[in-house]
Formats: sequence, structure tokens, C-alpha cells
Amino acid sequence: MSQPKNSAPMEVLRKLEALCREHAHELPLQIEIKEDWMGIGFRLGGLRLVAPLDHVVEILTYPGMSKVPGSKDWVRGIANVRGNLLPIMDLQGYLNGQSCVPNRKSRVLVVNHKGVFSGLVVDEVLGLKHFMPEQRTDQVPNADPALAPFLHFGFQVGDDNWGVFSMRQLAETPQFLQAAI
Repeated sequence: MSQPKNSAPMEVLRKLEALCREHAHELPLQIEIKEDWMGIGFRLGGLRLVAPLDHVVEILTYPGMSKVPGSKDWVRGIANVRGNLLPIMDLQGYLNGQSCVPNRKSRVLVVNHKGVFSGLVVDEVLGLKHFMPEQRTDQVPNADPALAPFLHFGFQVGDDNWGVFSMRQLAETPQFLQAAI
């Protein structure tokens, strides 16, 4: 095969390509990215629990509220939150019949699932928690048997065992929906 008459431009391009390859940097190593699990950490009595991030729509300080006549003891009342009426439930009172005494650390986790819009009083919110997949465990903290239906797995971080509390499952529980006496 004969060389074309204008091979000089092709030779320049080959030399340019060789120089580029000679001085090019290697591609960075591909690093495996692990998705972490996120949730809202909270304390209920002596237990550290975490609710999936998409189960909690808002966190409120303990609001002023009106009592609801004819309701169960664990119904704290109803609060006006930015023009919306929000029923406030005592999670500890619902689960084991022992009402928590609200203090400056108490918070209300707002749940909105399948038409159930309510606030759950917890002893303290511990912030946004991140867990790695290898920290997941099927062992849940030794807890009150009333908690067991709402804890399906947990995360082990050092000596701390965080149970994952399903707010959505709570919102679908018939007993929770029956707040009237």
C-alpha cells in the first residue's frame, strides 16, 4: 500500500497522540461507594431507637395543646401546628401504659402515613443517625414486648444497639387508631 502524498499531517497527529499518551495521567481508582442508612435517633425511656428518615415528616418541640375529652390516657391532646390540627400521642404511654413526663428535651415526631397524621411524644431526639450496611443486625435491643411488633432489625455501633422503630407500622395498628374510650 502506498503512502498518501499528504502524510505529513498524519505523522504530526501520530506524534501528538504518542506525546499525549506518554504524559497522560492514569484514571483514578474506582472506589466502591456504600450507601449509608439514615434515620432520626430518639430516646424512649432507656432505649435508643431510630426511625427511618422517610417515616418522620417533622420534629417539633413539645407544643401547647388542648385536651381531647373521651380519649385514652395516652392521647395528650390536640395542637394547632401552622393551622393544622395535630393529635399528640404519648408513645411511651401507648406502648406500655406509663406516661412520660415531658421536659425540655421532649420532642414530638410527626408522622403522616395513609391518612394518619399525628405527633408522637418521645423523651429526646438524638439527631440524624447514619449507619453503614455492615452495622445492620437482626438482633433488636432487649425491649418491652410491646415494642417488638415495631422493631424488625437494628444497627450495632460499638456497644450501642439501635432498634429501628417503624412509625408506619404503628400508624397502621388498629389499637393505635382507636384513641377514643
